[in-house]
Amino acid sequence: MTVPFVGSRVRGLIVLAAAASSFTTAWAVDAFTVRDIRVEGLQRVEPGTIFASLPVRVGETYDDERGAASIRALFDLGLFKDVRIDVNGNVLVVIVEERPTIAEVEFSGVKEFDKDVLLKALREIGVAEGRAYDKALADRAEQELKRQYITRNLYNAQIVTTVTPTERNRANLSFTVTEGEPARIRELHVIGHEAFDESTLLSLFNQDDGGWLAWYTKSNQYARAKLNADIESLRSFYLTRGYLEFRIDSTQVAISPDRQDLSISIHISEGEKFAVAAVKLEGDYLGREEEFKSLVTVRPGVPYNGEMVSQTTKAFTDYFSTFGYAFARVNARPEIDRAHNRVTMVLQAEPGRRVYVRRVSIGGNNRTRDEVIRREFRQYEASWYDGDKIKLSRDRVDRLGYFTDVSVDTQEVPGTTDQVDLTVEVKEKPTGSLQLGAGYSTTGLSVNFGITQENVFGSGNYLGLQVSGGAYNQSISLAATDPYFTTGGISRTVSLFHTVTRPYYEADGNYKLASTGASLKFGVPFSELDTVYFGLGLEGYQFTPGANGTYTLVDGSYVYTATPQAYLDYFQCTGTVPSVVCAQSSLLGVPLTVGWSRDDRDSTLVPSRGRFQTASLELGTSSDLRYLRSQYQFQQYVPLSKQYTLALNAELGYARALDGSSFPIFKNFYAGGLGSIRGFETNSLGPRDAVTEGALGGTRKAVVNAEFSTPFPGAGNDRTLRLYGFVDAGNVFADRSAALTDAQWKAQNGIRASAGLGISWISPLGPLRLAYALPLRYQQLDEANGIAADRLQRIQFQIGSSF
Repeated sequence: MTVPFVGSRVRGLIVLAAAASSFTTAWAVDAFTVRDIRVEGLQRVEPGTIFASLPVRVGETYDDERGAASIRALFDLGLFKDVRIDVNGNVLVVIVEERPTIAEVEFSGVKEFDKDVLLKALREIGVAEGRAYDKALADRAEQELKRQYITRNLYNAQIVTTVTPTERNRANLSFTVTEGEPARIRELHVIGHEAFDESTLLSLFNQDDGGWLAWYTKSNQYARAKLNADIESLRSFYLTRGYLEFRIDSTQVAISPDRQDLSISIHISEGEKFAVAAVKLEGDYLGREEEFKSLVTVRPGVPYNGEMVSQTTKAFTDYFSTFGYAFARVNARPEIDRAHNRVTMVLQAEPGRRVYVRRVSIGGNNRTRDEVIRREFRQYEASWYDGDKIKLSRDRVDRLGYFTDVSVDTQEVPGTTDQVDLTVEVKEKPTGSLQLGAGYSTTGLSVNFGITQENVFGSGNYLGLQVSGGAYNQSISLAATDPYFTTGGISRTVSLFHTVTRPYYEADGNYKLASTGASLKFGVPFSELDTVYFGLGLEGYQFTPGANGTYTLVDGSYVYTATPQAYLDYFQCTGTVPSVVCAQSSLLGVPLTVGWSRDDRDSTLVPSRGRFQTASLELGTSSDLRYLRSQYQFQQYVPLSKQYTLALNAELGYARALDGSSFPIFKNFYAGGLGSIRGFETNSLGPRDAVTEGALGGTRKAVVNAEFSTPFPGAGNDRTLRLYGFVDAGNVFADRSAALTDAQWKAQNGIRASAGLGISWISPLGPLRLAYALPLRYQQLDEANGIAADRLQRIQFQIGSSF
């Protein structure tokens, strides 16, 4: 750095060479009082920035020490690549050369990341549009980008930085990325095991050395966070089986020279196996020792179980929190008797102070309105802290289905000893869904389509449209639900529908039943898990008999072969082709409904534990339609292990006519197909018409299903892709018809059963289920007794539903 000589009036000048931490004075200057300060070389930086940073002001004394301090201060701003100070008489002249400003940051070759993610990462280290640029900053940017790719298991990513100067001392930064292939785990070993074989231990891991489905699960792509989670699963496995002193000695991850293959070795020490000798309580238990003892799940005489100990300490702190002790501490201290391999667990409690909630704050809800979340909260502001109510509130928000994650954090209020704030953080997910179902049989293709939005405009309201079409039915329905129609949590559902139903068989001139209606339903919450529904509907039915059928003599009577006789009898149809007239072809129904539901499953998409129940009663009150129709469904999910789940489902239905009228045949129950008894065509089971063989349904229904689900081979512990085996049984039943023989009636009302295998996949469009069923109990063709064969359909699939 050079300083020019400026004439006879120059009292002196300073040459300061900026090094890492020192400056060398080449020319000394006598101290003087500064009359003025002038700045030269500025392009974008405001002069005020210079004046505010200088340690010397007009009217103050300037000397060599202040000169060095001034240059250091200006360099520390990070805005200049050169700084000089000249002295002209009593005037201080500051000459600067600005660093280029970053005009634009661009990426090319980026596929793994959204570019906004990388821009945010660079912004956090100071690389962004409008910021000053230097070479050191560019190097930091390259290292940060490589770090981002390492988090995605791309160890071989290459970054090339190009700097292009532009006008007005600006520069464009361009990062060219060659991402390469992800590093894959080729070897994974647990070393030091004796009590369990390695395959058992490795089955606990979500990461592995790859199976034939690794292209989907990506389980062989290394991630440090996943490995840490797997190590914790390994630790938990031993600690729940008595190995109190189990430890991880080391974890070694070796990468190949081409940075594509990884070898992982986990070294462990199992230690001895211990049994529980006793459990002791020490500390302050608020005079409720017996109540706390009832929460202890650790039992003397059984192997030490770290999970049980954690459950007990958590149960203690949760119970303390129900009395307002938000910061209670419960420590589990083992007293080990190594001579006999026994351990006494001492639970030491410190309840701390009682607090109340000052404020509840909500974050992360960019779409969903605050009130939608707040109305689910049972912990109120200015009330005593209650851990049960906070957990219930979190679960209620989670059950809305609008978020992928819900967390509630507790923070102490500074300056107080008895107040806390709660912060609710949510991560939103798309709440719209698309449903698609299809089936194929000898009668043709049937398609179901639905589109729903569970959180319309962030209001928490539901809006759904369902359309189905096929050889048998065509329908369209629209439903809208306001879950908080009243501030007390009463919901309101309004629905409209139009349906055209044709028979489940092939024949010319099929009959047609069209129905149009609307309903209004209210849901009243009676508890946190129980809801009772009340509804009123208005339905219109129009029946059209088959136009091209013929009358055929059967057992001394003429029957109309284009329409089941049961429909002709119910609608009181008479006449001959083509002038068939039905006395009550148009009917008006006013159904009243009451229902109940209870759901405590841990998930609605992939449940592994919990129970779901629903019951409904429908009462026809119009003069045209007077009937009673009831249904009940029960589901139970039993976790057999981390990988395996047993699911049970049962559906019952009962219906009958009232006041001596005939039961509406179109209100019958049906069975068969996915969601019922797999392996049989949809809604094809139960009583049939004697001549047309059309399925008529029945007034009683009983269906049971059992499923055993397991990880899909090669998919590891991925719960979004499962393989399941199933057994289905049941049928729909009706009273004996005079048109049927004993053999025919018994054949139609016999129990049907099937078994098979299926695949369950949580696809981007919704839950997809594919099933291959083998009928075990079914009716074969018996021409001698006039008994038709069941309609079988071994392969079936559907998107958008379970069971």
